[in-house]
Amino acid sequence: MGRGSLAGRDLEGGRGRPEAGARRGCSAAHRPSASRGVGAQAKREGASSAAVAAAAAGQGAGRHRPLGRLASSGTRCSRRCLALSLVPMEEMEEELKCPVCGSFYREPIILPCSHNICQACARNILVQTPESESPQSRRASGSGVSDYDYLDLDKMSLYSEADSGYGSYGGFASAPTTPCQKSPNGVRVFPPAMPPPATHLSPALAPVPRNSCITCPQCHRSLILDDRGLRGFPKNRVLEGVIDRYQQSKAAALKCQLCEKAPKEATVMCEQCDVFYCDPCRLRCHPPRGPLAKHRLVPPAQGRVSRRLSPRKVSTCTDHELENHSMYCVQCKMPVCYQCLEEGKHSSHEVKALGAMWKLHKSQLSQALNGLSDRAKEAKEFLVQLRNMVQQIQENSVEFEACLVAQCDALIDALNRRKAQLLARVNKEHEHKLKVVRDQISHCTVKLRQTTGLMEYCLEVIKENDPSGFLQISDALIRRVHLTEDQWGKGTLTPRMTTDFDLSLDNSPLLQSIHQLDFVQVKASSPVPATPILQLEECCTHNNSATLSWKQPPLSTVPAEGYILELDDGSGGQFREVYVGKETMCTVDGLHFNSTYNARVKAFNKTGVSPYSKTLVLQTSEVAWFAFDPGSAHSDIIFSNDNLTVTCSSYDDRVVLGKTGFSKGVHYWELTVDRYDNHPDPAFGVARIDVTKDVMLGKDDKAWAMYVDNNRSWFMHSNSHTNRTEGGIGKGATVGVLLDLNRKTLTFFINDEQQGPIAFENVEGLFFPAVSLNRNVQVTLHTGLQVPDFYSSRASIA
Repeated sequence: MGRGSLAGRDLEGGRGRPEAGARRGCSAAHRPSASRGVGAQAKREGASSAAVAAAAAGQGAGRHRPLGRLASSGTRCSRRCLALSLVPMEEMEEELKCPVCGSFYREPIILPCSHNICQACARNILVQTPESESPQSRRASGSGVSDYDYLDLDKMSLYSEADSGYGSYGGFASAPTTPCQKSPNGVRVFPPAMPPPATHLSPALAPVPRNSCITCPQCHRSLILDDRGLRGFPKNRVLEGVIDRYQQSKAAALKCQLCEKAPKEATVMCEQCDVFYCDPCRLRCHPPRGPLAKHRLVPPAQGRVSRRLSPRKVSTCTDHELENHSMYCVQCKMPVCYQCLEEGKHSSHEVKALGAMWKLHKSQLSQALNGLSDRAKEAKEFLVQLRNMVQQIQENSVEFEACLVAQCDALIDALNRRKAQLLARVNKEHEHKLKVVRDQISHCTVKLRQTTGLMEYCLEVIKENDPSGFLQISDALIRRVHLTEDQWGKGTLTPRMTTDFDLSLDNSPLLQSIHQLDFVQVKASSPVPATPILQLEECCTHNNSATLSWKQPPLSTVPAEGYILELDDGSGGQFREVYVGKETMCTVDGLHFNSTYNARVKAFNKTGVSPYSKTLVLQTSEVAWFAFDPGSAHSDIIFSNDNLTVTCSSYDDRVVLGKTGFSKGVHYWELTVDRYDNHPDPAFGVARIDVTKDVMLGKDDKAWAMYVDNNRSWFMHSNSHTNRTEGGIGKGATVGVLLDLNRKTLTFFINDEQQGPIAFENVEGLFFPAVSLNRNVQVTLHTGLQVPDFYSSRASIA
C-alpha cells in the first residue's frame, strides 16, 4: 500500500512549451495524393515493364536498353513523391551512419540480414574461422545450402545483452576470445583477430583470409564468406545517393545564378529553365507572363533535390560483374541478370520484371510509411501533451501549495484565538486569587490593629494600683481577651487561597491530531473504509501478551481489504506496525512486564487508509505467571500438575525451560524440592531458547545457573565453576531465582536467604527460566511472586 508525500515542485527548469516542429511533416491530406500518384505512374509504366519482361526472354545486349527508360520514368515518379512529401532531413542522420565507424557510409554494402556497412569497415571486422567450418567443407559434407551460411546461434555466442563485454565462439574448439568494443554510435563491434595483410588494392579487390567470418554489428548474426569474399555482397547505391543529397542539403545556401556582382541567396528555381533566381532577378528575367507563366517555380531546396535526381549508374550483378540486373528473383528476393537465369542457381526460381517489382515495392513502402507517419504524428502530439502536463503540474503545484499554506494558516489562527481565550481564563484566575489574598490581608491588618490596641490597653490597666477600680473592669477585659483569641483561632491565620493554579492544559489530543494530519485522496474512484471500532469487552492482557479485537462500524458500506494494528514501545515512544492482515483479532506476544502500551488500528483498501481508531491503553502484568514448556523440553522430562511440577526418567541431567521469556524488568520465582534422593545436584537459573538440553544447566554458554547438592552450591556458566558457598538443599527446600534486568544481575536464594554473592552481572537479552535435574529430583514451580522486601529496600537505597 503506497503513501504519498509532498515532493519538490521544480521538476523542470522551465515551463513546458509545444515543440516548434511538432506540426511539420506530411499531413493526412497529402499522403493519399502521393499514393495515387505512385499508382497512376505504375499504370503508365506498365508498357515499359512488359517490354522489359519481353527483352529478358529475348537475346543480346538490347535487353538492357529498356532500363534507361525505366530509370527516367522512375525519376519522374520520385520527383512527384518528393514534391508531395518533403520532410526535414536532419532527423535521419543516424540512418546514414555506419554502426562501426560512426561516420557516413562510404561504399556501403548490403549484408544478407538487410543491414548496411562500409566496405572498409566490413573488412576490418572479419574474423578467420577454423577449416572445419569453411563453406567448402560444408558443401563437401552436403550440409551447405547457400553461399552465405549463417552460423548456428546456439554454437556461436558473439553477443549477449547480459555479458561482460566479451564475445567468444562457443562452437569452436580453438578459436580465441576477442574483446568487444563500442563504435561511436554505441553499437558493439568485434575487431579483427589478426591485422589485415598489407596490400595496395582497393578494399573490394583486396583478398580476404580464407574461411573468414563476418558478424553484423547491428543484429549480431554471423556468416561465413565464400570464395568471392566481400565482392559477394551487393553495393547499396540508393543509400549512397541519399547520403549525397543529404550532404548537399547541409551545404551553404544556394545563390542566384543571374546576379552579376555579389550573388544574392536564391528564393526559387524554375524546373523548366533549371535556373536559380533571387527575387529581383526573377522579376526582371523570369516574369510570370507569356510562355514563362506556365513554368513551375519551386523552392531552392526542392529544386536542388530534383536537379540531383538524374539517372544513376545501373548496378551490376555480383556473380556476373559485366551484366546489369534485368529481372527480380521472387524466391531469393534479389535482382538478377539473364546469366543467373540461364546458368546460375536462379534458373528454376520464379522471376518477375524488374520495373514491375520496383513499382510494387515502392508502393508497399509508401503504404508502410503512411502508417509510420501516423504513429510519428501521434508521438509528436503525445510529446506536446506531456509538455503541457509539465506546465499544468507546475501550475497545480503552486495552487495546491497556496491552498495548503492557507489551511495551515487557518489552523494557526484558530490556535492563536484559543490561546488568547485560555490566557484570558488564566488572567481571570490570577485576578481572583489576588483579590482573595488582598481582602484577607486587609481583614487581618484591621484585626491585628484591634488586637494590638486591646493588648496595649490591658497592659496599661495592669499598671494601675487601685484594686477596686481594677476589679470593676477586669472581668470584662478578660472576656474580651478570650473572645479576641478565639477569633484568631477559627481559621483566620490560614490562607484562603493557594498559590498554585488548579488548571491543567490537556493538549495531547490536539498534538495527536497534528501528527495525524495528512493528505486524503480527494479524487479517488471509491471512498476509504470507515474508522474501525475497538471492542473493549474483548481486549485484554495476560502476562506479557495483549489481545485486541476490532470491527467495522455497523452502518459502514465501504468494505475494508485489511487492517493495520500499531503499538508503541511501552515507554510512550513512536507507534510501530505489529500486524497487517484481514483478521479482526490479534494477540501480540513478547511485550514487557509491568509496562503501559498504547494501541490503535486503521483499515485500508485500494483507495487508501481510514483514520485511526481511538487509542486503547493496555497494562501488562506486574508479575509473571507461567509454567514449564513441554514443547521445548528434553524428551526425558516428565510433567505433572498442569506443567508446574517436573522430574526426569533418566539418570543424566536434562533441561526444561519456562514458557515465558524476560528482557526487561525485575522478576522472581521459586522452586520447591518435592523429592531429593541419593544426593543429586540439580541446577537452577536462566537460559537462552537454544540452550543444550541434554547436559547440566550452565555447561554451555547459553545458560547461567547455580547447581547445588545437600551441602554446598556453585555458580556455573560456560562450564566455569565459581563461588563455592556452604549450604545445600533437601526435601522441602525452596530455591529462589531473582532476575533483575534493570540492574543486569542474577541472584539466588535458598530458604529465603541469599546464597552467596550476586551470581552473575551484565546479563542482557532474552532469558527463560530453566532447571536441569535427573530422576532423583522432583521440583514444583511457583510464579506470580513479588520481589522479596529486603531486596526491594536494598535496591531503593542503591
